[in-house]
Amino acid sequence: MLLLVGAALIVYIIRGAYSFLAINDPVYNGALVVEGWLPDYALQQAITEFKRDHYSKIFVTGGPVEHGSPLSEYETFAERGAATLLRFGLATNAVQAVPAPKVRVDRTYASAVALKNWLDEHGVTATNFNVVSLGPHSRRSRLLFEKALGNGYRVGVTAVEDEDYDAKRWWQSAEGVRTVIGETIAYCYARLSS
Repeated sequence: MLLLVGAALIVYIIRGAYSFLAINDPVYNGALVVEGWLPDYALQQAITEFKRDHYSKIFVTGGPVEHGSPLSEYETFAERGAATLLRFGLATNAVQAVPAPKVRVDRTYASAVALKNWLDEHGVTATNFNVVSLGPHSRRSRLLFEKALGNGYRVGVTAVEDEDYDAKRWWQSAEGVRTVIGETIAYCYARLSS
């Protein structure tokens, strides 16, 4: 009986892992934050979100482009993501790239700190931020942006479903297993290091 209960619990946890990590809990009436490393389809969904909910600005975050940078005209994911949003039709006054420095670990947190520093330096008074992230990275992104921005800011999150695998059956693909398990470990690390 214990073995059966244990097996059922494991199946329940596996089936719920993606939906736990890929949280959708947006806040409105503020600015949108987009992680610049997102694939094009996620950036297009960020534009839809921006237009639908009338955000004041899109801040695009991200550190240095580490692969193929000599072939790219953009040095950071923030700049590349912002340029992509502009090519997709957003107005230049709506998009602000906020590059982060190169770090070995905690890249998302470094991006969030760079955003906080940029907001402080430019006297931006928005207090609501909605972070657009990819699938199971979303819960950790919100946690790290909340930690970096600190008190006085409300941080929501919108998860764009990862198109590289079926979110409802993530355990049936190598990419899904690698992503969900990796994000589970990374989220636990971020939560425990708070």
